[in-house]
Amino acid sequence: MPQGRVLVVDDEKKIVESCRLYLEHAGFEVACAYNGAQALEEARAAPPDLVVLDLMLPRVDGLEVCRRLRAESDVPILMLTARATEEDKLLGLGLGADDYLTKPFSPRELVARVRAILRRAPPAGVPLRFGRLDIDVERHEARVDGRPVALTPREFDLLLVLARAPGRALSRARLLEAAFGPDSDVMNLRRKIEGDPAVPRFVVTVPGVGYRFEGDAS
Repeated sequence: MPQGRVLVVDDEKKIVESCRLYLEHAGFEVACAYNGAQALEEARAAPPDLVVLDLMLPRVDGLEVCRRLRAESDVPILMLTARATEEDKLLGLGLGADDYLTKPFSPRELVARVRAILRRAPPAGVPLRFGRLDIDVERHEARVDGRPVALTPREFDLLLVLARAPGRALSRARLLEAAFGPDSDVMNLRRKIEGDPAVPRFVVTVPGVGYRFEGDAS
């Protein structure tokens, strides 16, 4: 029985084939895509358990694919990048990637990373829980103390990006690059989910940087 379905996305066919062979040998079912548009079509037609996603893709780049996938699902994403700069890695993580791997990489390390991500990923459809706050990705809603919170689509997406990177400071510029709104969206979000918006418990300000989500998933 397959350990899970992995979608491998890269425009270099040799990399895709190498990943496919090693993942299949490890017991995974593998689907392949060679550009961003094809990746989105494949993920929507047959949702994978994890996506291995190259940063540099033709037609639709990897960051945009990551952003769109995150708006639609909580599928784990392992980002591949040939650019080892910290900014590239942080941008991918800020958009919702679960981990990254720098090229060139060992296919055996790829398999190990995939297994590790799937071990810690919550089962599909299970809401993210942070004490009083529940975030239900499939229903696209948040609840505080069991009561639904009326969030706009952009406020919900902002909350989800922050909550997927707990403890990490995300800059205002990075949030804007991820297609989220200005500081006013953060203030509106705080008014809706915080017990006291003046003393935020979940979305805290990091002076000179941006914002950080505080909370341990339960």
